[in-house]
Amino acid sequence: MEAEFTLDVSQRLRAVLEAQGAKVVLTHQADRPWGPCITERARIGNEANADAVVSVHADGVSAGSRGFHVILPANVKSGAADTAKIVGPSRELGERIAGNFARTTGSAPANYLGGGTGLVVRDDLGGLNLSTRPKVFIECGNMRDAKDAAQLTSPEWRQKAAQGIADGIVGFLGG
Repeated sequence: MEAEFTLDVSQRLRAVLEAQGAKVVLTHQADRPWGPCITERARIGNEANADAVVSVHADGVSAGSRGFHVILPANVKSGAADTAKIVGPSRELGERIAGNFARTTGSAPANYLGGGTGLVVRDDLGGLNLSTRPKVFIECGNMRDAKDAAQLTSPEWRQKAAQGIADGIVGFLGG
C-alpha cells in the first residue's frame, strides 16, 4: 500500500535529516489509517515555517510506466492559493531532489511524463497550491509496474530513496 511505503520512507528520511541536525515535522505518524487532508497538511508546513516541505508518494499508473518524478507548483492565484513566492524556490528544491534521487537510487526519471527531466509542474494540487513554504511532491516510482514495485518494496532501496531525498533537501538548504 502506498500509505505503508510513504510512512516508511518518510520515517527513514526523518532519521537521515535529524542525524544531520535538521528539525523534521511529519504530518502523519501512523496514528490513523490515513494522513490528514490537504488543507491540514499545508497548514502544518506553513505553521512550522518550514524551510522545505516534501510530500513522499508512489504513483499508481499503468504497468510499463516507470521511474520517478518530482511535482513542482505552478503559478496559481485563486481563492486561498497564491504560489508566486514559492514557485522559484520550489523548483530549486525539486531539481536538487530529482538529481540526488536519481544518483542515489539509480532510478531513471519517469518515462510517461516530464519529458525525461523527472520534473512536472502542476496547478491542480491543493497540497502545493495552499503552501506558503517551498514545497514539492516526489512520486518515487510506479506501484503498478513490476520492476518499480520490486524496488518500492525493498528496504535497501527505500533507504536509498530516503538518502537521495535528504541529500536534495540538504543541498537546497545550503548544507
